[in-house]
Amino acid sequence: MTQTEIREQLFRMRDTGYAALQARILPTVKADRIIGVRTPELRAYGKKLYRDDSRDTFLACLPHLYFDENQLHAFVISEEKDFDQCIRLVDAFLPYIDNWATCDQLSPKTFRKEPDKLLAHIREWIHSDRTYTVRFGVGMLMQHFLGDSFRTEYAYMVAQILSDEYYINMMRAWYFATALAKQYDAVLPFLEEKRLDAWTHNKAIQKALESYRIAPEQKDYLRTLKVHIRPD
Repeated sequence: MTQTEIREQLFRMRDTGYAALQARILPTVKADRIIGVRTPELRAYGKKLYRDDSRDTFLACLPHLYFDENQLHAFVISEEKDFDQCIRLVDAFLPYIDNWATCDQLSPKTFRKEPDKLLAHIREWIHSDRTYTVRFGVGMLMQHFLGDSFRTEYAYMVAQILSDEYYINMMRAWYFATALAKQYDAVLPFLEEKRLDAWTHNKAIQKALESYRIAPEQKDYLRTLKVHIRPD
């Protein structure tokens, strides 16, 4: 398939109502760049395209015009089985990500196989000057390093990120809320000692209070840790 044929196929799967919904929740993407293909269909198409001979041609066609093409790109990369090749594809794609949805949909399966090698790349991503590269790095820490491989130093890595970018700090808050659900005792001091900026601190608590994985008594204590933010 050519790039044109892939785009035509995306338009055949278009749902205009869904496109309108996406436009409302993706403020960084212009509405006329959203085709409106639902995520399950895009994911299935990504798996199919990964097995097609035209895959490499599509992945090389950066930047894409449409949001849905970026989503498809993320799903195709996520199917890549070779770790080193996957890293090359991710690094080539990250500079072109311009929204939270594409950033969060990029979730390569092969990353689970090489945690030590992945961690080295995460350290690079979170020090990027690009919003969605940093967000992606934090997301990978949250996805792959909050289980048995967790170390407190990883939480420090997230806490030490200094940014005014909403989509970075929202992911940082999401990280700490998830960490409270999985590593409560280890990350609680970050809130008790106020190691985060006030907005991220409070947003992490808010998300933790919404979690069913955190005990009621833990939530009661977290409520006492909220900080007052003075209006400018």
